[in-house]
Amino acid sequence: MVCSLLYRVVCKSLSVPAVLLRGEAAKVAELLVLRHENVVLRRQLTGLVRYEPADRFWFAVLSRLVHRSRWQEVFPVTPGTLLGWHRRFIARKWDHAARRRAGRPSTAAAIKALVLRLARENPRWSHRWIHGELVRLGHRLGASTVWEILNRAGIDPAPRRCGPTWREFLTAQAEGIIAADFFHVDAVL
Repeated sequence: MVCSLLYRVVCKSLSVPAVLLRGEAAKVAELLVLRHENVVLRRQLTGLVRYEPADRFWFAVLSRLVHRSRWQEVFPVTPGTLLGWHRRFIARKWDHAARRRAGRPSTAAAIKALVLRLARENPRWSHRWIHGELVRLGHRLGASTVWEILNRAGIDPAPRRCGPTWREFLTAQAEGIIAADFFHVDAVL
């Protein structure tokens, strides 16, 4: 994306002189191509000439200023190679592979917290039961996702999970006793 943007900016900035002075800009572009070719050749004194991405970028930008009929004489590579480099630079703008993540999207933190809360408050519920409750509430996730959230949190499956503590048991019993004994209305008839 950055390379494509940089390519566009350099092309636009070099095209301004090309519009004003067509012949002069083409001559300047040819000189820049030759100078850059010298830089590349000095950098690699032995063996096969290898062009780095910056070199390809520079030649692709300058190719827009030189008429296509002169590409064969001006550039050190074939016109097909120049067009291929240009195509690759433009294609990178539309390639979203680097921005795409592989796999499923992660579960929202609020849903994870809700799963853990349901498991803590209802120690006898299995992951399938918790999944059913979440589906009734309108959350779309799989039973295996619920199981994985519980497993990562270190909560055992329902049959092996420890029952309520004495404190939880007595609290639940006290609430039941209070509800039954103190909040009733006597009727005359």
